[in-house]
Amino acid sequence: MNKTLLDILVCPVTKATLTLSKDGTELISKIGGMAYPVREGIPVLLETEARTLTAEERLEK
Repeated sequence: MNKTLLDILVCPVTKATLTLSKDGTELISKIGGMAYPVREGIPVLLETEARTLTAEERLEK
């Protein structure tokens, strides 16, 4: 994912910053506790498409 794009994207629910998962398949909102999918390089920032982070994922740095 393009670094510039990642810098301007925010969680649509909390407006908090997002981080790219290690494997590059999700954008993570630690504050919101959500993971948004990235499909074919395109972030899908819809709450209905997001999954809830596990307790372990919320604690990872």
